[in-house]
Amino acid sequence: MDFPSYFADAETDFREALFVLFGIPYDRTVSFRSGAKEAPDSIREASWNFEAFDILNGLNFKDIPVHDYGNLPINNNDKPEEMVKKTRKFTEYLLKNNKIPIGIGGEHSTTIGIVSAFPKDTVVIVFDAHLDFRDKYQDELYNHACVIRRLSEHIGVENIFIIGVRSADQLEFEEATKKKLRFYDILDVYNRGIEGIIEEIKREIEDRDVYLTIDIDVFDPAYAPGTGTPEPFGLKPFDIIKSIDPINSNIIGLDIVEVCPPFDHGETSILAAKLIRYIIESIWLEKKKKD
Repeated sequence: MDFPSYFADAETDFREALFVLFGIPYDRTVSFRSGAKEAPDSIREASWNFEAFDILNGLNFKDIPVHDYGNLPINNNDKPEEMVKKTRKFTEYLLKNNKIPIGIGGEHSTTIGIVSAFPKDTVVIVFDAHLDFRDKYQDELYNHACVIRRLSEHIGVENIFIIGVRSADQLEFEEATKKKLRFYDILDVYNRGIEGIIEEIKREIEDRDVYLTIDIDVFDPAYAPGTGTPEPFGLKPFDIIKSIDPINSNIIGLDIVEVCPPFDHGETSILAAKLIRYIIESIWLEKKKKD
């Protein structure tokens, strides 16, 4: 069956939309399994699986002002720094037009371009199985294994919180610890509970703006097998659901990255599409309460 090429029910005109989805079909620096460049279109197709009405939030997605811009003019022939520049410029355009950017990767390096368009005091909350704090990997500064390092150069390590970590190079781990990068490993999550960690972060950030980036490999491969660098002992999807509502009033942008469609039968794209819908709905509900 053929489906429309846009995200399901994201039919609001750009000028009237608050949320703008855009795809970044790029995976040039992947180090294990390639295919994340196919994710934006795969996630869009998966989004047509769902009813417009969401029983969890009591909302009809068609009633939310969401626009799907399509994919940015990026391909794997672009050097990583070129991809970052294009992504930053487009995000700056969205912010000037008072939109909430929602990036659909693509590999995690795509986040660098998006976040670099935001003010330097923006808080970034990261869900990721990996620290991604290498300064350089495979002779590349903008490698997907360096994304948190590059973000820290823009907003500072003090504005970054990583949840779900369970993999890092030893030197990378030691340097992150020395620089006081705040990360909660998977044992922290399961010993303290995801609610306790989010409450701690919320107490510190209070009402500050938050950019949310979700690397799909934060989930256990049982839930998200289609990713480039899977790591066992991960989060459950409902951990993210319980994390979003306490911070929904803070979120000013987000992305979901590292879905790798060739390595599953569509279930990871379905999870990513559902997360996008749920997070948009949660943000919208909070905004409606304030109106």
